[in-house]
Amino acid sequence: MGFSMPAEWEPHEATWLGWPHNPTDWPDKLDTIRWVYCEMVRKIAPGERVRILVDNASMEKQARRYLARAGADASNVEFIVHPTNRGWTRDSGPVFVRRARPRPETAIVHFHFNAWAKYPDWRKDRRVPEIAARKLGKRLFHATAKGKPFVLEGGGIEVNGRGALITTEECYLDPRTQVRNPGLAKAEFETVLKDYLGVSRVFWLGRGIAGDDTHGHVDDLCRFVNANTLVLIREDNPRDVNYRPLAENWERIQDLRLEDGAKPEAVALPMPGPLFFDGDRLPASYANFYIANAAVLVPTFNHPNDRAALGILGELFPDREVVGIHAVDLVLGFGTLHCLTQQQPRQTSTASRPKRRQ
Repeated sequence: MGFSMPAEWEPHEATWLGWPHNPTDWPDKLDTIRWVYCEMVRKIAPGERVRILVDNASMEKQARRYLARAGADASNVEFIVHPTNRGWTRDSGPVFVRRARPRPETAIVHFHFNAWAKYPDWRKDRRVPEIAARKLGKRLFHATAKGKPFVLEGGGIEVNGRGALITTEECYLDPRTQVRNPGLAKAEFETVLKDYLGVSRVFWLGRGIAGDDTHGHVDDLCRFVNANTLVLIREDNPRDVNYRPLAENWERIQDLRLEDGAKPEAVALPMPGPLFFDGDRLPASYANFYIANAAVLVPTFNHPNDRAALGILGELFPDREVVGIHAVDLVLGFGTLHCLTQQQPRQTSTASRPKRRQ
């Protein structure tokens, strides 16, 4: 039908978030996490609308109170009342596609979230795309494969908006661990992506980083920063558990060709030092940044490589403010900034975007 998924750096109409409320996501840290959300909204709202899912009117009042104290621009925030299980909107939220003809239009693809094929409480989250489509008056396409609902998370795919998509074998091809679509072969998986996201090339990296609760999401590994440039994380310590898997991904990326056959430029992003909580390795990665209209929000981890990562991304996004957001507490939930956000593109790709503030 001519729909395809735009790249994240293309102009947004809004960013979707889910106000944090599940204490099991951030043990003993829930109040701290709310202030992190406020800082995210404070940086995103100057450039686009922020749509925040809340369970009820009482939660909306709570969120408004926090945002006001943090100095966030509440005039550009819209609250949508819909109960959720968790706040990982990248994975459970609406995945938008767009077409230019016969008239500019955006629609939503429903990928039937099931809590990463790991947790039992996902039914409220699964309804978020339906709620979004109803709220916005958008068409809703239910992704299916072999007559069954097709399961995919937004954090498991990365697109350049021109036809190329990157994902990982660990996340979607492992036949034993967190299997989203049992019995679906690689070629069949690619066909569904091409049908519903309008991509022409699917490229597979190998494994994700240690501690990733999703079993290999690509948004902790590799991100497009424009149509022909990507960043890929690299671990320089050969004794680190991530060293070999990430080195293999660097070997694989040499074979990546874009939709026009060109080889993309690959820029290395460092890894922060290992972070642990209660004996568990946490999936800390600078690749989990979020590209908003007015800013690029980058997770930081109180590590010397914070400055290096911010510098690299600052050079790659000269037209946006590149901002570090403290994520040591946030990553206790096994995800950071990109995992919490979902972009809603504007209906036309040529809309203007706020210039970088000087």
